[in-house]
Amino acid sequence: MQKMKVVALVSGGKDSCYAMMKCIQYGHQIVAVANLLPADDSVDELDSYMYQTVGHQIIVSYAECMGVPLFRRRIQGSTRHHKLSYQRTPGDEVEDMFILLNEVKKQIPSITAVSSGAIASDYQRLRVESVCSRLGLVSLAYLWKQDQSLLLQEMITNEIMAITVKVAAMGLDPAKHLGKEIAFLEPYLHKLKDLYGINVCGEGGEYETLTLDCPLFQNARIMLDDFQVVLHSSDSIAPVGVLHPLKFHLESKQSSSLSGNNKTNDLCRENISSVFEVQGVNLEECKAPGEPDPEVNDLIEVSSHRLHLSKTEKDNTFSICCWLQDTSGPPTGLQGDLKLILRQIELQLEGCGLGWEHVLYIHLYISDMDQFTQANETYVRFITQDKCPFGVPSRSTIELPLIQAGLGRAYVEVLVANDQSKRVLHVQSISCWAPSCIGPYSQATLHKEILHMAGQLGLDPPTMTLCDGGSTAELESALQNSEAIAKCFNCSISTSAILFVVYCSTNIPLDERPKIHDNLDTFAKQLKLSHLDKGTKPEVLDPIFLYILVPDLPKRALVEIKPILYVPETMETPEETSCQLSSIVAPTSFGFQPADWHDSCIQKCVIPGKICAVVLSITSVVAMKICSDSMNADWSNNNHQNFLTESQMKRISRFCIFLLNKTIIENDFSWKDTMSLRLYFPPNLHVPLETLSNLFADGFKELDQMNGGTKVGGKPIFNLVPVLGAGISAACTNDIITCELFARKS
Repeated sequence: MQKMKVVALVSGGKDSCYAMMKCIQYGHQIVAVANLLPADDSVDELDSYMYQTVGHQIIVSYAECMGVPLFRRRIQGSTRHHKLSYQRTPGDEVEDMFILLNEVKKQIPSITAVSSGAIASDYQRLRVESVCSRLGLVSLAYLWKQDQSLLLQEMITNEIMAITVKVAAMGLDPAKHLGKEIAFLEPYLHKLKDLYGINVCGEGGEYETLTLDCPLFQNARIMLDDFQVVLHSSDSIAPVGVLHPLKFHLESKQSSSLSGNNKTNDLCRENISSVFEVQGVNLEECKAPGEPDPEVNDLIEVSSHRLHLSKTEKDNTFSICCWLQDTSGPPTGLQGDLKLILRQIELQLEGCGLGWEHVLYIHLYISDMDQFTQANETYVRFITQDKCPFGVPSRSTIELPLIQAGLGRAYVEVLVANDQSKRVLHVQSISCWAPSCIGPYSQATLHKEILHMAGQLGLDPPTMTLCDGGSTAELESALQNSEAIAKCFNCSISTSAILFVVYCSTNIPLDERPKIHDNLDTFAKQLKLSHLDKGTKPEVLDPIFLYILVPDLPKRALVEIKPILYVPETMETPEETSCQLSSIVAPTSFGFQPADWHDSCIQKCVIPGKICAVVLSITSVVAMKICSDSMNADWSNNNHQNFLTESQMKRISRFCIFLLNKTIIENDFSWKDTMSLRLYFPPNLHVPLETLSNLFADGFKELDQMNGGTKVGGKPIFNLVPVLGAGISAACTNDIITCELFARKS
């Protein structure tokens, strides 16, 4: 990751100071600090969930102690936007931060990032990220989601000398515990955690601190000479008090004193030249560098026969897919193709009375990963945080052999819900927790008990670089990142996973591919054991696996995993359906009769009455059994010199529909429950995509005529996705056709 020049938001507390130390650890440079303080110097604390201000009278010394400029602004606003996810609101206290950081950026244009000490507060993190997004700055939050006990110990070990300046928790007494060092209080804080469940770092407002010395203070340390304890509440159970500084001085770490031979200073110290007070009201919105105009109506004309759509028929949660075919027309490039497709999807959403805010997940397929940046520039013109007030969709971006399959340069599938009940996890800050999503795409989206996780690469979160060690190391890192995300929803990929889709780059050496599934399985088993070690016995799902071979992945990654998890609204185990599932027999169709070998083609994960996920693999061996009367033995050896004929492919398509239909009906689901149906095929199948599409579309029409199973309507209900290979193992991705179906009861 590129090393950045950073302005650090400081409250004076231990967390913001340690966050600065972490920035330096990861190679960044602190070039300025910024602080927000009450309008009245005599006021210690504001009624704010956003800012810690107790001890603000001493922060002016940070410039001198650290040797960097300090920018300060007196808070003019108040809390006006009360929702968790922040939107620009005139008069809100967050706008003071915007004005402050905007001025810092003007004064020091080389600054590209902002550091903050957020550990667990989504409220604070989201507001910092909102301001950073508006200013085109990167948010760094290296303490985010870290274990608080370990963090506190790290701070003490790394010589952060901080004292308590506010206490407000059961077991903390202002008379006894204000002004005490965190190193002294650490054992007692852990005792209170065991007794009352307090946050040992004070993230629940139990206490606040003021840092008087740390390794960042290269020039001087702060010596507090006198203070007053101000009691805000004398509650007998949890009294609240703050420490009001009266006098302090700086003790030089150099040979000569920085503050007049260590003379005691009162709080009317003369201004230091490196302290800047930012004033005024600035309502001008600052657009992030490179942020395009959201106007997207300048679309070129495209003939209707080039633009193709598919849509599943489920009423409340459905998929829309759009792609271009017949590329003989005038070339528009990847950006042009993607613009056409996104606009068409936008029109489809509007036709349903919906918008981008209703999209849960987006699969973005492109023909060339070298053009990822250009694709993203087009993407962010359509999908923005302003358009998605309930949270931006999660996303996977994959390179596919689109041109070889006769498609355009972009292909997009969106999963849509007609309600606004989704819960989105979108962390834009770079942290040690999991990879950041800087932009309008999120880590995960939970909707109606299904957690749709963005494609996860094997990235090292604090540096956002791929880990060393090849595909197996990347896979382990990707799984760890997935687990960190799952924990935010109180679940685990080891116990709650329904389906793992694993995208494997062709750059993985052949001898490494067999290890991928084994490593995934080992990782999941180790996680399950860790749950047992902690005394929990979670209900464990038996997930299914799909491996897809692709030309390339973002950042030239070797592996990308996309887990789908079941997160029940209650912890109760789902009740079994009232009927005996085995007694439900699907009607015979297309002349196929049930056979024992059919089970070998199918993987399924079924949560009775709720979810049915199916992966159907048609290998060359299976194809021979399906078309035994018209195929020779070469197919069993994957000899594709004898290409499939259209009639053979018709037979295979009917078998796929037959077996999928049989599976969903026998598990008490219907085609109307289908949220998505993807049909993966290799371009070397030598059956034109249009022919393949017509074969499956005709098959569904025949099924509908036979038993009323599905209404195709004007659009197919499936997406044909060209891939280099697919299968149930990374070592064997030679399927002729692979079907991935996901259904959910309303």
